[in-house]
Amino acid sequence: MKYVSVEEMISIEKAAVAAGHSYDAMMEAAGRGLAEVIQEEFGHLPQKRLTALVGSGNNGGDALVALDYLLSRGWQVSALLFRKRSPQDLLMKRVRDNGGTILDCSEYPQSRDSIQHELSEANLILDGVLGTGIKLPIREPLDDLLGFVKEEINGLRKKPLIVAVDCPSGIDCDSGQAAQMCLKADLTVTMAAVKQGLLRFPAYDYVGDLQLVEIGLPDGLPEMENIRREVIETEWVKQILPERSLNAHKGTFGTALIIAGSVNYPGAAILAGESAYRIGAGLVTMAVPETIYSGVIGNFPEATWIQLDDLDGAISSSAIEQIKEALERPTACLIGPGLGTNYCSRDFLKKVLRLKTLPPLVLDADGLRLVANKKDWPGVIPAGSVLTPHPGEMSYLTGIPVDEIQRDRVGIAEKYAQDWDQILVLKGANTVIAHPGGQTKILEAAHPALATAGSGDVLAGIITGLIAQGISPFEAAAGGAWIHARAGFIAAGEKAYSASVLAGDISDSIGQVVFD
Repeated sequence: MKYVSVEEMISIEKAAVAAGHSYDAMMEAAGRGLAEVIQEEFGHLPQKRLTALVGSGNNGGDALVALDYLLSRGWQVSALLFRKRSPQDLLMKRVRDNGGTILDCSEYPQSRDSIQHELSEANLILDGVLGTGIKLPIREPLDDLLGFVKEEINGLRKKPLIVAVDCPSGIDCDSGQAAQMCLKADLTVTMAAVKQGLLRFPAYDYVGDLQLVEIGLPDGLPEMENIRREVIETEWVKQILPERSLNAHKGTFGTALIIAGSVNYPGAAILAGESAYRIGAGLVTMAVPETIYSGVIGNFPEATWIQLDDLDGAISSSAIEQIKEALERPTACLIGPGLGTNYCSRDFLKKVLRLKTLPPLVLDADGLRLVANKKDWPGVIPAGSVLTPHPGEMSYLTGIPVDEIQRDRVGIAEKYAQDWDQILVLKGANTVIAHPGGQTKILEAAHPALATAGSGDVLAGIITGLIAQGISPFEAAAGGAWIHARAGFIAAGEKAYSASVLAGDISDSIGQVVFD
């Protein structure tokens, strides 16, 4: 799924028209696709009673087309016009001719009674009032009208499900800002591409589940093909995962070297190593400070181990001699989880990064903080490594305040991926994975179960395990983020309370992520 700005979407539609695909044809395809999604998701409802809130623009048109198709599937439908449409509107005629009801509710508050009645009768509301091009604030009287609808729905004993057409009405689809009277959708069906504001907060709180339908764009349309931002999809993840043949052996799936841990954070190393194994790495080698070795080996007997010289419970700079030979075999290396920020570990890391031959690197957590203490640090990390900062670590690396990073996560990630010549995984709700060559993947996933101590160590281990198996670092980073999120969702479902999910639960759930 392409991820676009409003301006890019307008350009795509204009190019489609120039190529001979009319706006009417796009609306017909969008409405038909919308109706198919509604039928598939909600056709089981015992009373298929739908009320559409209809505006004067394309979103209202998409909604009316959908109503026409749903009428033929046995739905009872009504359309409440919140903005006047032309009396000669052929879409309204189609709905009327096929048995639907259309009510002009644009004169508010005179229309209150009609609105109240229709909302109380519906078990599904279709929100097609405002589209992707609106800018806030919403003007009178529409703001009062939408506010009244929201108040009425919230007051109903049995609340109807809400489906938004392209976007919930009252969302700025560029900035992600949301009007107070915006309705929270259970499902948003977006057209042709995901608009960037839908995955920004606070808008994302109003989107619900997100599905995309096509609008019949011509194949190979340059304005669409040239978009290099995409939302990660299940099918894409399935395609990048390596096959596991019957005659495979552990060497087939590579070796992941995990350099991690300290006396204060021994668990970080275990979480990362176990996750690399659970995603399919053939062998995981753990390089940890000698101080913690005896305490952690019993928790992870499947790994092979390297006991590194330590000082005060952290890896010593003298451990470089022990790690040189070990770095020749792995097909991926993770450095950072639980290292601590001891000066001796910082010196050790500097020496590692000076080595001429290194496997593909993932740099995470304390590894990022340690390397950032060097003034010219981007130049010492091998190009094309994977950096996995959360917003706080990103702020430390860039000097940009966290709130500024959060306002433009995609733009910030892309800028620094290119500036640093690294693959950047900006973690957090709707994680962004940016390639220095300009390609970006956005993870559509936000869940409190993922916001738990050690969750990032699990993600780093997954990414490293995928790289070890021969997947390109960028694909491993994006696919790993998707798998990590889905494992978190599964863990939350098993615990029945997201606050009870531990990072180990996420790691344990990796094998349950279903791709079929």
